[in-house]
Amino acid sequence: MSDKQKKATAYWKENVKYLFILLTIWFLVSYGAGILFKNALDSIKIGGFKLGFWFAQQGSIYVFVILIFVYVHLMNKLDKKYGYNE
Repeated sequence: MSDKQKKATAYWKENVKYLFILLTIWFLVSYGAGILFKNALDSIKIGGFKLGFWFAQQGSIYVFVILIFVYVHLMNKLDKKYGYNE
């Protein structure tokens, strides 16, 4: 395997690792906080709404948007690390 292929393989492995971590966070927030842990979170209120309801309706969307920006930041760093930046 050439050096270029090794670099591309390492880049892809790191990219997939980031994707797995970020999608796991999103799953835990959207499914976990919005459905599984809803009853436990409902004891806390944000703006007059129960926290479990808030995560189910708004929180998971906000977290998803934040994760998009985190992914862009991580990919920019990864591109620089492997020399793929423009």
